[in-house]
Amino acid sequence: MSQLHSFSSLPVKASSKYGKKASEKVEKVMKELKAGTLKSGSSGKKVTSRKQAIAIGLSEARRAGGKVPPPKEASSKKSATGRKTATKK
Repeated sequence: MSQLHSFSSLPVKASSKYGKKASEKVEKVMKELKAGTLKSGSSGKKVTSRKQAIAIGLSEARRAGGKVPPPKEASSKKSATGRKTATKK
């Protein structure tokens, strides 16, 4: 019976969610944010949000081929609010 669980004492290394390239990109973007030189892509406005800066860094890492999970779907958040439309009479 003790033979069945002989591997339970070995440490199990879980695969990390983000790769080294992702952390390097996010680190670079956070330095730009602190320096005040980080601009958003399409509009070119200055980024002030920490969350937005991290999202930009992860997006750059995805484009560079780094190990990053796919982005969350924005549409599912909108549909979860459950807005009802007014019915015409």
